[in-house]
Amino acid sequence: MRLLALGRTGQVAREIARAAEAGGHALRALGRAEADLSEPEAAARALAAALDAERADAVINAAAYTAVDRAEGEEALAATVNGAAPAALAGVAAARGVPFLHVSTDYVFGGPGSEAGPHAPDAPTAPLGAYGRSKLAGEEGVRRAAEDLGAPHAILRTAWVFSAHGSNFARSMLRLGAEREALRVVADQRGGPTPAAAIAEALLVVAQGLAGGAPSGTHHLTGAPDTTWAGFAREIVARAGLPARIEDIATAGYPTPAARPADSRLDCASLERAFGVARPDWRHGLDAVLRELGAMEARA
Repeated sequence: MRLLALGRTGQVAREIARAAEAGGHALRALGRAEADLSEPEAAARALAAALDAERADAVINAAAYTAVDRAEGEEALAATVNGAAPAALAGVAAARGVPFLHVSTDYVFGGPGSEAGPHAPDAPTAPLGAYGRSKLAGEEGVRRAAEDLGAPHAILRTAWVFSAHGSNFARSMLRLGAEREALRVVADQRGGPTPAAAIAEALLVVAQGLAGGAPSGTHHLTGAPDTTWAGFAREIVARAGLPARIEDIATAGYPTPAARPADSRLDCASLERAFGVARPDWRHGLDAVLRELGAMEARA
């Protein structure tokens, strides 16, 4: 399979490159220097030129503005990168009949989750902040651009992404757990930590499916089992052999500029039904990340 990806240095983009190489797929990744999503029209032109040259089987957008708190003061920029740009890129792919895959987030949901269970892909959206609003705009733009031309597309929402690179909760806990005796971590937000590697592998499966005629749609992928940030932190320090103690706190005890969803649990059943991709055990993914970072050496 021949793939074009938007993004080179992000967590998911890096893992897409790894997964493509391991699977024997040809991949061309457009970084910011080639396709800057803060300039949607220029990025669209760059993608059009690349598609015309590469004749790719699918396009994966793994580039995004991800600074959740900073987005509260930079909403216009977040809206451009996460909203306007994906719509423009999807339009380019749709015009050529090339499947377009877009990565989104649990932040499109807001407030307490339903007692009936995790958020389904068709559950009502209600973002709490600028980042979530920008990502929801991107989803809507991608769907509109693809559906207007009857082109194949998929949106994959995920949450609590971690890997051995970039800025993420697992790496922060490893650093702080080595520096402090105790860490105060939020225990009233629920979700599924998700290895970036698992997201990349799922995207390749979906890309192959869409290229083969699978139906378009919105799906979810998060790691299992669901936990809290405090529960995730305990696994990180325990598996890394760190002595830091995790102390549970409420969200109110850790104020941030942007509000976080209290319930980030996502119903991932449709992805398994449509493409055979089951929720990964994030603990296995965590072990792989710790091994890559050389952080499991202290374990007995």
